[in-house]
Amino acid sequence: MANLSITGARAPSAAFDLGRLLLRVTVGVLMLLHGIAKITGGVGFIVDAVTKAGLPAPFGYLVYVGEVLAPILLIIGLWTRAAAIIVVIDIIVAIALVHAGELFTLNDTGGWSLELQGLYLFGALAIALLGAGRYSLGGLYGRWN
Repeated sequence: MANLSITGARAPSAAFDLGRLLLRVTVGVLMLLHGIAKITGGVGFIVDAVTKAGLPAPFGYLVYVGEVLAPILLIIGLWTRAAAIIVVIDIIVAIALVHAGELFTLNDTGGWSLELQGLYLFGALAIALLGAGRYSLGGLYGRWN
């Protein structure tokens, strides 16, 4: 009974929490690199895509939330589930605005044309479902962690 939580349920193993940490940090760092590129290179092309879709131009600047703030929260493990949902929304919007024509296509090597976006999308969705784990600033049992 040494591995029971305060609710009487078994606490996840250290290996399970290490897996969650690895997933969080991987998705977070890789998404953050896209955000850093948008900080240094600007978001003009995103604002153009947003306005072409009939949305207000300032909506394009939300990419900084999905590709800078949310990934940082994933990496440190704070409000992890909410941050992962924001990344999921960011990727869905990116697919809808920029990659919709590639949704059902394969690339030259036979892989799905959106495999990168798919990995980000489903990796973030897995994080939203699994939570951060014990190796996080938010701790093991926080509602949004």
